[in-house]
Amino acid sequence: MNPKNLITTVLAIMILLLPGRLDAAIRLLAVGIADYPGTSRDLSLPANDARMIKTLYDKIPGTTTTLLLNENATKAAVREAMTKVFASAKPDDTIILFFSGHGYDGGFSTYDGHLNYAEIKKGMAASPAKNKIIFADATFSGNLRRNSESVSPDKIKDANIMLFLASRSNEQSIETPSMKSGHFATALKEALSGKADSNRDRTVTAKELFTYVSTRVKELSRDTQHPVMWGKFPDTMPIVKY
Repeated sequence: MNPKNLITTVLAIMILLLPGRLDAAIRLLAVGIADYPGTSRDLSLPANDARMIKTLYDKIPGTTTTLLLNENATKAAVREAMTKVFASAKPDDTIILFFSGHGYDGGFSTYDGHLNYAEIKKGMAASPAKNKIIFADATFSGNLRRNSESVSPDKIKDANIMLFLASRSNEQSIETPSMKSGHFATALKEALSGKADSNRDRTVTAKELFTYVSTRVKELSRDTQHPVMWGKFPDTMPIVKY
C-alpha cells in the first residue's frame, strides 16, 4: 500500500475508535398539544412546533425521534414514551424532552391531565444517559420546578437535567394566528441548525444555545418574553453536533 494511503487509513481508524464516537446518539421525545378537550383551551402552534423539532432532529445522524400530538399525548402515553425512549439510552447518549402546550405551576398539561416536574425528573433520572435536556415551550414554563420538593429526594436521583424554558415564571409563551411557529421554537430551530455556533466548531453548546435563543426570543417578542435555563451542567455541555 502507498505510504500516504496507509497513513490516511490509520488516521481514519483512529477517529472511528475515539471513545463514545460510535455509540453516542440522541433520543428525542417531542410532545405537542394544540387541541385540548373542548375548545376553550385550544392553541394554534404546539403541534406544528413539535413536528418541526422532530423534523430537525431527524436530519441528524444517530438520532431516534418519537412524536406525540394532541389526543395521543395523554399523561399515560407521555410517561410510557419517556420510559421506552429514555431508559434504553447509553451513557454517552443525549436524551431530550420537547414539550409544547399548556403549562401550570409545577408541570405540563397533557391532553387529559397534569404531569408534574417530579414525575418528569424521575422518568429522566432512570436513564443512564449523561446529557439530559428538557425544552419547555409552555405557558408559565418558568414555574416548571415549583412544588417538586414535595417528592422525597430519595425517590429521584440527581438527574443533571438541563431545563431550557420558553419564558419566565410570570410570562406566557407568545403565539398569534399569523405565526407559523412560536418565538421559542423558531429561535430553537435556528440555534440547533447552527446559528448558535459562535466559534464555528460545528457543535452547539449549552452556553451558545442560551445566548442565541434568549437574544432571538427577546427580539421576536419585542422584549416581552425571556427564556431561562436551569440545571447542573457545564457551559460546554454539547447540545447538538451538526
